[in-house]
Amino acid sequence: MAFENLRFDVRDGIAVVTVNRPDKLNALNRKTLEELNRAVDKVEADDGIRVLVVTGAGEKSFVAGADIREINTLGASSGKEFALFGQEIFRRIECLGKPAIAAVNGYALGGGCELAMACHLRVASENAKFGQPEINLGIIPGYGGTQRLTRLVGRAKALELILTGDQIKADHALQLGLVNAVFEAKGFMDHVMEFARRLSKQAPAAVRYALEAVNLGTDMPLEEGSHLEATLFALCAATEDMKEGTGAFLEKRKAEFKGR
Repeated sequence: MAFENLRFDVRDGIAVVTVNRPDKLNALNRKTLEELNRAVDKVEADDGIRVLVVTGAGEKSFVAGADIREINTLGASSGKEFALFGQEIFRRIECLGKPAIAAVNGYALGGGCELAMACHLRVASENAKFGQPEINLGIIPGYGGTQRLTRLVGRAKALELILTGDQIKADHALQLGLVNAVFEAKGFMDHVMEFARRLSKQAPAAVRYALEAVNLGTDMPLEEGSHLEATLFALCAATEDMKEGTGAFLEKRKAEFKGR
């Protein structure tokens, strides 16, 4: 399965998807989104892939936004389809059942910030910048930005960023809880891959059910979310990996999870 605007590599059970349009600051056009959707298909279908890492080519930009030339041609009907198409793909990443890490190596603006927020975890290079500058184009975020940003940083700060279109640096994003960690630019992807390898060694079913519990439970009343958690805990208890994990703890050895 060849890609024109992406690179797709698998290393030690970790799929690295790189948006590869550095001359366009890795902007997301329709073709790139379609290829991203196909890349998610590959990650989803391959049980040997435990973790997804999404990053951008070059040192300047993760994804600098959606393609402005495409946005410029939109009307009301095509605008809604444009937004729903991107939302559907980003939701697939969020519901993948495998950890998705955004390795933000530069500008993460507009659709790029939204792509990063659709991933479960975000790690940033010290030179990364985040923002939802759509307001400066006379539009609002369309790929889930108004919803995910609010859930991550709170209503007041999300509104400030959306209404001003301001960009924030990586250390500020860390303070707000928008990113999980900030690494030096030198050797950035080495740090990312080390982090991804830690996640790849966890029991796949436990990881999948933990993601489901958080994704679904966050929007439920506490009682319903707790019931969901108990149900998913029970499913974990029926796995061989649970026996391996608890047995390894009791035997004072390292667990070797098989995904069963």
